[in-house]
Amino acid sequence: MDDATLKFRQEFKQKLISWLQLEDKQPEDIKDDEALFGTGLGLDSLDAVEIVIALKREYGIPQNAVDQKREIFTTFATLSDFVQNYQQNH
Repeated sequence: MDDATLKFRQEFKQKLISWLQLEDKQPEDIKDDEALFGTGLGLDSLDAVEIVIALKREYGIPQNAVDQKREIFTTFATLSDFVQNYQQNH
């Protein structure tokens, strides 16, 4: 993984914590390969809605782009990579 990806993931973890008001979490608590929902980070469907809204507001990613790729919500890494790739290609 290159330095730009590492830096982006660190910043994105901080944004995710802020968006979802995860006051008990620090960026280092979020593991790249950890599931976002269920037994992993423990997010729920309302958190997913918050993420979609924040992605549109922060990065200009339309909801339909996210809806077509639900697998991006598998782990932190899949979500982060999707956002970073979207930014690079739009």
